[in-house]
This record gives sequence, C-alpha cells and structure tokens, in this order.
Amino acid sequence: MSSLSVYDYILVGAGTAGCVLADRLSQDENARVLLVEAGSATLPDAVTHPPAWPALAASAAGWGDVTVAQRGSGAPVAFPRGKGLGGSSAINAMVFARGHHTSYESWGDHGAKGWTFEDLLPYFQRSETAVSGATGRGSNGPLFVAPAAEPNEVLLACLNGAVEAGHRRAFDISGGLEEGFAPVDLNIVAGRRQSAADAYLTPALKRHNLDVVTDAVVHRLVFDGTRCTGVEYRAQGQVRTAAAAGEVVLTAGTVGSAQLLLRSGIGPERDLRRAQVDVFHALPGVGQNLHDHPRANLVYRAQRLVPAARNNHGEILGLLRSAPEADGPDVQIIFIDIPVPNPVAPVENGFTIGVSPLRPASRGTLRITSADPYAPPVIDPNYFSEEQDVQAVLSGITAARRIAWSSALAEWGIEEVSPGLSAVDRQSISDHARRYFGSYCHPVGTCMMGEDEVSVVDSALRVRGLDGLRVADAAVIPSIPSNNTNATVYAIAEKAADLLRGA
Repeated sequence: MSSLSVYDYILVGAGTAGCVLADRLSQDENARVLLVEAGSATLPDAVTHPPAWPALAASAAGWGDVTVAQRGSGAPVAFPRGKGLGGSSAINAMVFARGHHTSYESWGDHGAKGWTFEDLLPYFQRSETAVSGATGRGSNGPLFVAPAAEPNEVLLACLNGAVEAGHRRAFDISGGLEEGFAPVDLNIVAGRRQSAADAYLTPALKRHNLDVVTDAVVHRLVFDGTRCTGVEYRAQGQVRTAAAAGEVVLTAGTVGSAQLLLRSGIGPERDLRRAQVDVFHALPGVGQNLHDHPRANLVYRAQRLVPAARNNHGEILGLLRSAPEADGPDVQIIFIDIPVPNPVAPVENGFTIGVSPLRPASRGTLRITSADPYAPPVIDPNYFSEEQDVQAVLSGITAARRIAWSSALAEWGIEEVSPGLSAVDRQSISDHARRYFGSYCHPVGTCMMGEDEVSVVDSALRVRGLDGLRVADAAVIPSIPSNNTNATVYAIAEKAADLLRGA
C-alpha cells in the first residue's frame, strides 16, 4: 500500500461491527474498502476452543484494560475487550441473544428514529442462521447459532431448579420475545468458536476491493473543513494516511471509537482541554453515557463431581423481572459450570450462578489523558452508583438462592461459599454485591445515538455537525439492552451497511 491510498469506505476497528461492514460494503465490487485494526491477524490458538475463553482477555487477543477504582468497592475492575480480527467476538463467552424487545423501547428517548426492536428485527434475522427454526429467527445468515447440543449436567439441574422455583421454561430465550429460563444460543459451530471474523471477514478476504491492515493504530482522523477525509495511522514503523472519497466509519467499539474522536479534538471542551488536546469540534456527549452490565456471582461447592466443560461454561440463562411492575425483564441469571474465583474461599469442584442487573441506571465516562494514541483510556463505568441497580441485583440473588436450594440440585450436595452466611440480610447482601462484582463485558453508550444536544450521532449514525464520519458499533447504543450485547452489535452493523449504501 502506498503512503496515500484512496478508498470509498475506511473502517476503523475489525471487531464485530468492522467485520460485518467490511463484508457487506465490499460486496459492491466498485467500492474500495479499507479495514484498519490495531491488533493482530493471528490470534492465540485458544480462541477457537470454547471452554478456554475466560483466559483470553489476559492474552494477546485482549487490550488488558481496567477501570478506575469504583465507588462501591474502592478497587478497579478488569474491563475486557478484544484486540485483533474479530475483536471482542473472538474472546467473549459466545452467548448470542437479542435481549427482550422491551429493553429497546428507550432507544428513542433522545430522538433516535428507526431503532426499535421491530426496526432491528430484519437485521437480527439477516445476521443469523438459527438452528432452532423458532418464529422470527433468521435462516440464511453467516452466523450459525444454536443452544449447546449437550449442556452440562449441573446446568440442566439448575434449569430444572428454576422451573421448580416457579419460573417459566422458555422455548427460545435468545429471540427477544420470551421471559423465563432456557438454553441460550451460542456462537459455536462444530465445537469451535465462530467469531465475526470467521463468519463475515474471512469469506470476504478474497475480494480484490477489500484491503485489511492489521497491527495498525489509527492516530487521528483527518479533516478538510468539517468533512472527514481520511485517517492517519502507524503500521510497520511508518505513519501513513488513507483517504476516504466516501466515508470513514468508526467500528472500534465503545472504548476505541470514543477515544479516536477525543484524540481528534471531537468531544467535550473541558475534557479535551484537560487532556491538552486542541478542540476541533465541540461535542459534549463523546465519552459520556458509558454503562455496562455488572455481574455478581454466587459460588457453590458441590460434593458430586461437576463434569468438565464442553462448551462455553454458561449455556443456560434466565430473564426475569426484579418486581412485578417492571415493564420488562431487568435481571439476568446465568448458570456457569465452573466455580468463579471468589473472595471467600477457593472452590475446586462446583459451579456459579451469575446475577446481573440488565437495565442499569448507573452512568459513567470514558476519557483520555492526552492525544497519545498509545496511552490507556480512563474508564469509569460508575457501577452501582444508582440504588435501583442494587435493588435489581438483590432481587436476582434472592431468586438465585431459591433455585440453588431446590430439590433438583439437592443430589449435587451443594454449599454456598460466596457470599455464604456473611450475607443473609438485605444490607449485607447489598454490601457484598457492591464490593465483589465484575464487568459482564458489555460496555455501551459513549457515542450515544439521538437527535438532541447530548447525542453524538444522529439516527443515521452520522457524527453530529461533521460530514463523512459515522460510528457504527456498541458506542451508539443509548441504553443497554437486556442481553449479552454481541447479537445487538451484529444487527447495528447490518443496518449501518444499508444506511451507508443508501438502501
């Protein structure tokens, strides 16, 4: 590639959204597409092995980010995100679920139009071939999604316990229409992970009009007036410029896309000046509205031997309401076939029940400290800063304990190790949840979509006040849906492809 190359589309970030757009846009043989990725084209072998995913965030396939110390715990929280072709779809837990349709109703609160669950449904369907064949599912998409063929026995016992405790046994918990408990769809095909790179990018690499550059860090966006005309990046020891005759699309994720805007002088004036970055375009919403699903864990020791994992560890989940008057499910319970490390005592043989408030009210920020593209971001999701999030997790822990003490799990001879007897009343359970939790790795919102002054992109994903620049990844999500968010990002990217092509 020359030091100055011209493309119709430049995509920054080869995660889920970047892989989808690289494929869809390069289907037009007359469109030249460049995909730039900071990570490697070659990922660790463990990426393909579903049970190995918990260690991937600390590998070369992850950025290794942590948050600032959180208010409730006084400690930072690991904040995993993928680095390399496939992005977070190459290191995540492979859960593929749309989230309940009610959790998309707030996406229009800031004026965004065309982003209801019903609007997104054709794009959900376009991304998948759902083996279940359930109503409303896709049958011709690149992703082959299905529940685990042989769920772990201890997880099936948990599912039976949930039904025994009075919860609904759902048919298709991944489809967006049901509440209750069921095996969830997974991005596992023939025993191997199927990432966005596997499903979308690899088949597109044979096209002459698609260039992919890896190990390339984009330093800044290039402008002519208010029009974004390209990107400046460093690869193989050289700083290069790629020019866009059409559009630049940020697909670097909730952290990466906001970082690049801020480094380019686009964002809140006060934050930019504090980072000693010249203000190019004041846009107060950049880096704001950061939120994520926190997850608290109940860890159980078992006398009966828990079978070794064959799939992704978390094969069955439930969507439930923290209170009967809630307007949709706002708590997720996921059954995990390993004992997650906990603060009380090591567990060699056991399992975990994870509890997450799915529609958190807590909001945080993403900031930079300088224009240095290699400086780590300042990440503050501000977990559990709103009391309603604590109440939701309390409700989930209560429901999880009822499931654990069902007769369906009695034969496993279980003992709750964490929180255990140290957290039995509402206050002590609340304190434990605030102190001992982790990121569920679903950050969204730093480039919020809408039509008001605090929005970063409009309903067509165009950065407000600028031309030739869009964001098309989890950063645009105004409020997090009630799911492990990867399926939603696929749908956003599929719709973004139509918007870019003028369909």
